[in-house]
Amino acid sequence: MTDSSLPSPASAGGESPLEDLRWRGLLFDSTDPAELAEHFGSGPVTFYVGFDPTAPSLHIGNLLQVVTARRLQLAGHCPLLLVGGATGLIGDPNERGERTLNSPEVVASWVERIRRQLAPFVSYEGDNAARPVNNLDWTGEMSVAEFLRDVGKHFPVNRMLAREVVKARLESGISYTEFSYQLLQANDFFELHRRYGCTLQFGGSDQWGNITAGVDYVRRRGAGPVHAFVTPLVTKADGTKFGKTEGGAIWLDPTMTSPYAFYQFWVNSDDRDVAQYLRYFSFRSHEEIEELEKATAERPAARIAQRALAEELTALVHGTEEARQAVAASQALFGRGALDELSAETLRAALAEAGLVRVQSLPPVAGLLRETGLVSSLNEARRAITEGGAYVNNERVTDVEATVPAEALLHGRFLVLRRGKRTFAGVELVPER
Repeated sequence: MTDSSLPSPASAGGESPLEDLRWRGLLFDSTDPAELAEHFGSGPVTFYVGFDPTAPSLHIGNLLQVVTARRLQLAGHCPLLLVGGATGLIGDPNERGERTLNSPEVVASWVERIRRQLAPFVSYEGDNAARPVNNLDWTGEMSVAEFLRDVGKHFPVNRMLAREVVKARLESGISYTEFSYQLLQANDFFELHRRYGCTLQFGGSDQWGNITAGVDYVRRRGAGPVHAFVTPLVTKADGTKFGKTEGGAIWLDPTMTSPYAFYQFWVNSDDRDVAQYLRYFSFRSHEEIEELEKATAERPAARIAQRALAEELTALVHGTEEARQAVAASQALFGRGALDELSAETLRAALAEAGLVRVQSLPPVAGLLRETGLVSSLNEARRAITEGGAYVNNERVTDVEATVPAEALLHGRFLVLRRGKRTFAGVELVPER
């Protein structure tokens, strides 16, 4: 978890937060732009952003909203971080079909995990202290009759049916449960306005319909004016989904996605994407970001921007020591650093990304090369050794009959095998059962 501290608002730059968001490409849409700018200029704004507990951790698709909340607090504004204990029981409709409902006990446990996960990204002290909120606190108190009279009365069904995701689901079927999600989220804005003076909501552009429904509902209840904006959905130039790899989503929880794998995701960013990712996610100044963009254009092979972003975001999400370990691992695995300086957790995570083979005994090096898939046969393994292209723990192996002594095992159980400069795999020695 991050151990980074929030700098003072002054260090975030002298421009208005809207100017900064616009420069970064983060203002995808908003309610009246002139009114929104005037509102930000009138003093500290209490805003909210919501996260539904649909899994035990946030993923990097959520990270854009997390860092945007952090930016606004750095600029002097007051965050309300809502984790939806009520909306998480319902599920926002999507085009793929009806969601599986999780039990109240599971949702409650995920709420607490995500609240703890969000806490280090903001400050809960000072004049613009952040506040965690849970919409189950007010939704759970309402009877069905109260909900239908006080909330449902203000929502024309024809307008709800016009929502794109609802239209897409009408033929395949949508339950009243998911159809009513918009009412719950809109009521959140009203309750946060009533309880805490919240006047702004933001989220991803896929939430625009829900968010504007909330703005309209607050005004219908005579409690406005309130405002909203949405950030763009993050995409990848190759058309694949942002935050997805062959292994699945990139999670913020280190037990679900290791800090090393998190770091590598950003290091492997496409050159076509990294400039946009820097603007979206980095807290560097505009000038520093433009310099990194220029370096990428001039020397793309050096991956300067990718490494800078990877190190910054790994430190932000997982802490400076985990970022240091991830950087050290990425160097040591390719022979540019000391493998024995890596923690067992970092080393295992790095080898698992490359391909980790578990064995109960150690065959000769040629056999290990074949076991790990670095070569396809023993003959190819012997040829790689003879040609000087085989390494164990970054030491070149020259004897085709070489074996690995027990004392060479890293942390008593790991080996790093490499063929050539850039192809490596791992071996873990496990005790016989």
